[in-house]
Amino acid sequence: MNIETSPPAERSRSPFLRGCAIIAMVFAAFFLLIGLLSRMDGMSLRSGDKVAVLPITGIIADSEGTIEQLKKYAKDDSVKAIVLRINSPGGGVGPSQEIYSEVRKLQGKKTIVASMGALAASGGYYIACAADKIFANPGTITGSIGVIMQFMSVKDLIEKIGLKGMVVKSGEFKDIGSPVREMKPEERKLLQEVVENVHLQFVNAVAEGRKMDRGKVMKIADGRIFSGEQAKELGLVDVLGNLEDAVEEAGKMAKIEGEPRVVTPPKKKFSIMELLKEEAKSIIGDRLTESRIRIDYLAQ
Repeated sequence: MNIETSPPAERSRSPFLRGCAIIAMVFAAFFLLIGLLSRMDGMSLRSGDKVAVLPITGIIADSEGTIEQLKKYAKDDSVKAIVLRINSPGGGVGPSQEIYSEVRKLQGKKTIVASMGALAASGGYYIACAADKIFANPGTITGSIGVIMQFMSVKDLIEKIGLKGMVVKSGEFKDIGSPVREMKPEERKLLQEVVENVHLQFVNAVAEGRKMDRGKVMKIADGRIFSGEQAKELGLVDVLGNLEDAVEEAGKMAKIEGEPRVVTPPKKKFSIMELLKEEAKSIIGDRLTESRIRIDYLAQ
């Protein structure tokens, strides 16, 4: 009887190859696990009813990212409530109104609760008014219901160094707000009318969102700030409490049984190219707007 045997070298390689295969599988499983965890970064398990916490921080210069996230939560049936965590002094009128409008669209579909951090003023408060309920800390700085438009004049400075500004324009008001000359009375009147119109839009949003009499809102809509405690007394805030209180209440309002699962937007992965692109966009945007007219819902 012939018995075939593997050469010694081949037999010695077999355990080695099997070991390498096992190590490769372990590494593959490890990296697969890392990938899954990175996808779930900031998120809880996908099963079960959830409360999403959406941060709105810093100066509100654009609305794109916030609106995109709101739309994602709107389509997610497992997200029953959204808590807007606001830490902002406000910002541009347009972006503030766009976020406000997007939040309003979710009313009746999702429970919306606003939670104010250290500061939720002007445009930050404007957005909060779209929520079903507003939480604030007793010492939160809020209010600043008003509009501001600022200009800088360098007329005297450029004249001192022998320069003179010149402009060719198609209409009387095309260079309104020019920094190289004094503002004319009729220009100031026109801009004041714009400010008052946008201010009235703010007052109407507060009155509608807070279910308050417009006249009552108008009396306190002179740009003054309030503590969270003062704001509650005035009806601008519903409850004094922190973020955890707001999340708990959002869960109850959405009829989530037990402690709700909390989800947050996934953290953006660091990218040098993205950082450079954002910086370039910021610089270009500043250059386009810094010498022209800008109107803000911004606490000063």
